[in-house]
Amino acid sequence: MKLAVAAVLALALTGCATMHQPQLAAPAAIVAPQPIIGNAGKYMSPYTEDGTVTAWVEKGKGASAGSAVGGFVGAQAGAKIAGQIPFIGGIIGQKVGESAGRAVALQMVGGEEFIRANSDLSFNTVQDLAVYMYAKNSSHKDFAEVLQLTQEIYPELKTAYYPALLNASKTAK
Repeated sequence: MKLAVAAVLALALTGCATMHQPQLAAPAAIVAPQPIIGNAGKYMSPYTEDGTVTAWVEKGKGASAGSAVGGFVGAQAGAKIAGQIPFIGGIIGQKVGESAGRAVALQMVGGEEFIRANSDLSFNTVQDLAVYMYAKNSSHKDFAEVLQLTQEIYPELKTAYYPALLNASKTAK
């Protein structure tokens, strides 16, 4: 009986969650955060002021493959470190993988100095970078590839991207 009640409750909650699925506003409806002109921020934009991709993006077209290799190596290292504790090994592996993947991606795009030297827009928060990219650059023909590369350079963008867009959509015109 308890199992049946739990199943009904789970289905009801799932139904409620899917009925009120938040929607992203159109890019043009979102107010883009003001970028920092220059490279003084923590997060460099993969697009220039005129909307073209930066030199580091052009250089790093293959960087995401390097990150995938780094993620695999990190997962293997995490599994060995944690031994018989798979959950902890997965967490460690993910962190090591992100770090190794970022290092490979950075190397493939020319390093942090090259990124800074070839960026004319930056942001203090990863959320501002996410919203700006969506609002200003999502119609760019290479947007998906540029977003993926930027997420390899800034792994925290992977988890911050969608929530930042949802939050910006709440205040959209």
